[in-house]
Amino acid sequence: MKTQNVMIVGVGGQGSLLASKLLGRLLLNKGYDIKVSEVHGMSQRGGSVVTYVRFGDKVYSPVIDKGQADFIVSFELLEAARWTEYLKPGGRIITNTQKINPMPVIIGAAEYPEALEEKMKQSGIDLDALDALTLAEQAGSAKAVNLVLMGRLSKYFDIPQEEWMQAIEASVPPKFLEMNKIAFKLGAEA
Repeated sequence: MKTQNVMIVGVGGQGSLLASKLLGRLLLNKGYDIKVSEVHGMSQRGGSVVTYVRFGDKVYSPVIDKGQADFIVSFELLEAARWTEYLKPGGRIITNTQKINPMPVIIGAAEYPEALEEKMKQSGIDLDALDALTLAEQAGSAKAVNLVLMGRLSKYFDIPQEEWMQAIEASVPPKFLEMNKIAFKLGAEA
C-alpha cells in the first residue's frame, strides 16, 4: 500500500497527542510501517499543536509536506483553515466547529475570521465539520473531543470498530475508558 498521511492539528491541551498515539497504535496493530512526529509549538499556552501520522508498507520519514495530507483532523476551526495548504487534492478535512480565540484575538489585535467553513468549502475542500465539543459533553467531558474526532475519522478507514476499541483500551486510562468509548461512538455515528 502506498503511504497514507494524516495530520492532527489543534490547540494545546485538547488531546491531540492522545489521538495520534491511539491512531498510531491502531495502525501498528494492523501491521503497517508507521511514523509519528509531534510538533508542540506553544502547546502549554494554547498555541498550535501538530502531529503527523504516516503509514503504509514502508515509511521513510515522519514529516508531511504541503499538498501531501490525505486527512487533516482539526480540533478547532481556525486550525483547520490554517493547515489547508497541506491537504492533497482529493484529501479531506475533518474538523470540530468549535472556535478558540488565538492570542491576537484575545488581546484585540485581530478578529476571528468569519465564515471559515463556507470559505473552505468554496475553495473546493472536502470538509466534514461537526460539533465535536457538544458530542464530547454528551459523552461526559469536554475533554473527549479527541475521541469524537477519532470516531469520525474511523468512518473513512476500512478497519473494524472492534479494532478501534482495542486501541482505545490500550491508550486510555481505565477510569476514563467508558466515557471515551462513548465519545468515539458518538463521533462515528454523528
